[in-house]
Amino acid sequence: MSSTLQDAPLGDVPFTEEDFTAIAAMVREASGIMLGPTKRDLIYGRLRRRLRALSLGSFAAYRAVLDGEGGAEERVRMINAVTTNLTGFFREKHHFEHLARQLLPSLSRQGHRLRIWSAGCSSGEEPYSLALTLLGTLPDLAARDARILATDIDTSMVETAATGRYPVERLAPVPEALRGHHLLPREAGQVEMGPEAKALITFRSLNLLGPWPMRGPFDVIFCRNVVIYFDKPTQRKLFDRYADILVPGGHLYIGHSESLFRVSERFQHLGRTIYRKLR
Repeated sequence: MSSTLQDAPLGDVPFTEEDFTAIAAMVREASGIMLGPTKRDLIYGRLRRRLRALSLGSFAAYRAVLDGEGGAEERVRMINAVTTNLTGFFREKHHFEHLARQLLPSLSRQGHRLRIWSAGCSSGEEPYSLALTLLGTLPDLAARDARILATDIDTSMVETAATGRYPVERLAPVPEALRGHHLLPREAGQVEMGPEAKALITFRSLNLLGPWPMRGPFDVIFCRNVVIYFDKPTQRKLFDRYADILVPGGHLYIGHSESLFRVSERFQHLGRTIYRKLR
């Protein structure tokens, strides 16, 4: 790598290769997220805001804050800043169709308990899509012991998700049949998720690579567009943990650009990034 690339300022504050390498190492240690050289501009842009908020004039000073007394709180803010939160209601629609048409009827016949985990829930569109799917598929849902756990490493996203409020245009992908009294108009072009959908979901901040306080077992796990940020050994460990916390024959849904090929042999591929636990 040339010295010009190493030390070129990307804006009004220099961001050296040493700065990027040190911050990327901190992010990986804290979250498991891999930040390659192509993410350098993105990291600069997002963390430059943190420098402004702290009135710091250099990334060296910011790194000193991260390493100093009380740095743990700023590290949380750093992870929140660099985490990509691209999501949407009923994103990858075929997953929700499979859940509604094939999986939920089968689970309904097996008993009244149902547990779903949205791992990497971002701003909440995925778990609310799951809740609406349950409400629209299971007529006896109120009599069931059904719960959705929604977790994300980004604490600010978890707080946003828990409010259940979104600009009305974000709700366009929600099928008309699932709107009804589950979407409540609010002021300033906002829509709020109804109480029945909210009651199904528990939101928590969680680092997937850290300890898991929940015991499970889960019938279904949605972990979509999350492991693309992890290296293969980290992916293997994570999918092993998912298999351990799923019920026998439980289902795992992953992102459209992800695969378990040569990563885990504990799942059977059903097609279209849908997997069933084998062992």
